[in-house]
Amino acid sequence: MLKRVLVVIAFSFMATSAWAFSFTDTKGHTQSLDAYKGKWVLVNFWATWCPPCLEEIPDLISLHDKYSKTKLVVIGIAMDYRDPKQVTEFADSMFISYPIVLGNAKIASQIGQVQGLPTTYLYNPEGKIVAYQVGALTKAAVESYINGKKPAKK
Repeated sequence: MLKRVLVVIAFSFMATSAWAFSFTDTKGHTQSLDAYKGKWVLVNFWATWCPPCLEEIPDLISLHDKYSKTKLVVIGIAMDYRDPKQVTEFADSMFISYPIVLGNAKIASQIGQVQGLPTTYLYNPEGKIVAYQVGALTKAAVESYINGKKPAKK
């Protein structure tokens, strides 16, 4: 069950503010961490051919639909694709409601290592990477994590 639990990042170099990441999604909108200040941001690296990625997509859709206006947004970064049109058609066929970015090594470098797919990074409302997961995650694991954490006091 370790695959179902978000792994807390203990390295101080990983828990730094990252307000600088900025991507353009498939609809032409800019997705930046700064734009979501005050919300949890879940960045998910995935591929259309990846079975665990496909397994978690319904949970990511549910999380984004439930929380995007209040406390958490999901950004999907498609990796290892040949044709951008294939990614957008796939996302449409899966009714993916969260922003999709066409990823590459340069985009991934703004977040962190992608050792396997799926890989997910979670930023807290203060903009610090606080958790990551290599492998599929669940809605329940994400909700448990974000609902169990209190915002930092100022």
